[in-house]
Amino acid sequence: MSETSFIPKFPASHDSLHAELRKRVQQYFDEKGINVTGTMSLFTKASLMIAGFIIVYVQLLIWTPIWYIAIPECIILGGLIAGIGFNVMHDGSHGSFSKYKWKNKLAAYSANIVGANHFMWNMKHNMIHHSFTNVDGVDDDIEIGILMRMAPTQKRMWAHRFQHFYFWVLYSMLYVFWIFFTDYQKYFSQRIGAFPLKKMNTKDHIAFWGIKIYHGFVFIALPIILVGWLPWLIGFLTMSVVSGFTLSIVFQLAHTVEGTDFPVVNESSSKLPDEFAAHQIKTTANFATKSKLVSWLVGGLNFQIEHHLFPKISHVHYPAISDIVRNVCKEYQLQYIEYPTVRRAIVAHVRFLKQMGKYD
Repeated sequence: MSETSFIPKFPASHDSLHAELRKRVQQYFDEKGINVTGTMSLFTKASLMIAGFIIVYVQLLIWTPIWYIAIPECIILGGLIAGIGFNVMHDGSHGSFSKYKWKNKLAAYSANIVGANHFMWNMKHNMIHHSFTNVDGVDDDIEIGILMRMAPTQKRMWAHRFQHFYFWVLYSMLYVFWIFFTDYQKYFSQRIGAFPLKKMNTKDHIAFWGIKIYHGFVFIALPIILVGWLPWLIGFLTMSVVSGFTLSIVFQLAHTVEGTDFPVVNESSSKLPDEFAAHQIKTTANFATKSKLVSWLVGGLNFQIEHHLFPKISHVHYPAISDIVRNVCKEYQLQYIEYPTVRRAIVAHVRFLKQMGKYD
């Protein structure tokens, strides 16, 4: 990992790509006469996913079915955890779920349902990742320590030559690692990578520990009491592997695939090579944008370019504005990185990992 002891800056541009994109996208919403936030279809989806999570959870604990029904239900539960994260918490944390602030806050805090701390997520994702995407030493999303090499500037270890084989296992452990380790690491160190954590007030501290106690009771203590140690362990690991891998692979397909850039900060000027919009386009990739099912399940995160350019716009509008972004990229001679299917994107990710394992 390269050590970045300063906050990078984006260079000013007289012919601002970001300004042009915002102008054209705003024109689209003005012409349509629609709001940039979520629609009734999003609210319905959010309600269905949260209700589904509660129903499956209660079914598993109260009317515990036989193992060959219980395990598929744990798989569904893991998928619903990822789905709530993609579709509800993510839009809410960006303020794009609803035009009403209280609804956005409610959606953002849906992270609490599954034991994650929104305070940590907000700074890690919204403030750092969305600003300095793929910048080694700054973007915490590409800092996996010695286990994986996720950028050309990171030190290559002997084991990295095999990372395109073992990444499946590490990605599957994301949920467990997030809930039981990284949240605590950030809390006690009061840092996220190179950045000091925003000062937590009394309410934030109470919320952090309240969520962790709740999670320990709802996901560990109560299930063990009601169904026993071994059934809980099998069910919890099944749920965690599914949610962890799903969350990991969707976010990795957006930034660590063949074609995406990993800009290096100029230490003398503390500046990145490109202005904000060009930086986001070069470091981000879309996938499976023609699939309505994929878009519905992953909360529009397959339109990651549009999301990074317009995080305050709900994902339900990304298919419409993607044509605008694509046309502007052509005009500015920027590559609009896109993989037609999930399978093709995974292949591009595996090739990227293999490449990183070979580079010195």
